[in-house]
Amino acid sequence: MSNRPDPLAIAIASDHAGFEMKAMLAEWLRTQGHAVDDLGPFDTASVDYPDYGYKLGDAIARGVARFGVAVCGSGIGISIAVNRNSAARCALVSDSLSARLSREHNDANVIAFGARLIGPDTAKDALSVFLATPFAGDRHQNRVNKLSNPVTGKEAA
Repeated sequence: MSNRPDPLAIAIASDHAGFEMKAMLAEWLRTQGHAVDDLGPFDTASVDYPDYGYKLGDAIARGVARFGVAVCGSGIGISIAVNRNSAARCALVSDSLSARLSREHNDANVIAFGARLIGPDTAKDALSVFLATPFAGDRHQNRVNKLSNPVTGKEAA
């Protein structure tokens, strides 16, 4: 029995600092049988990570992809950009445990990596766990609902 998920539609984007890791992950995902929509960039020329984070969030919101992968130098900037779209729940992860918990507890649909902070084997391991882990639902569902529909401080009290 394989722990490998069924083929998925996955969008992937980066900035110039994450280009090489993005290209490697896109190719690796294709070898796993997934349909990968590479949203760019397509070389290492300097670009602005928000542009590509917004593209990725939009792909998730439009249902073009079920999951997304975002990569920049630290993973921070692009994850913030992706999360500007209320349909996206992007989690910056650095290992397989944070990848698993982001799916189980937060129903994350986008995983972000810092290309300058983790290596390719760690990224592949975390991504594999991310795609294979189901959302636990139950007590976490109400919290996840609030991620897409924030409340004011008064309502949260």
